[in-house]
Amino acid sequence: MTLVLVAGVCVAQKQVSDDAIYDNVRIRLASDSEVKGGDLQVDVKQGVVTLSGGVESQRVKDKAGKLTKSVKGVKQVVNNLAIKKH
Repeated sequence: MTLVLVAGVCVAQKQVSDDAIYDNVRIRLASDSEVKGGDLQVDVKQGVVTLSGGVESQRVKDKAGKLTKSVKGVKQVVNNLAIKKH
């Protein structure tokens, strides 16, 4: 029984690579009909994702941050997205 618990803890602590996080964030942002992800830059370092680029509204900025945070392995989101002036 103890061996099973130790194995479960080891699996739970396995980290997702920054490359996998990057790919999954890009897919999540690009597949969202509101965010669209095309004009956004994504940088990942040790699970911390920095978003930059321009978006149309505060709503899209907030949604991009929430979508990014929901990706497995993301520890923190630094949302540096700027709202474009019309």
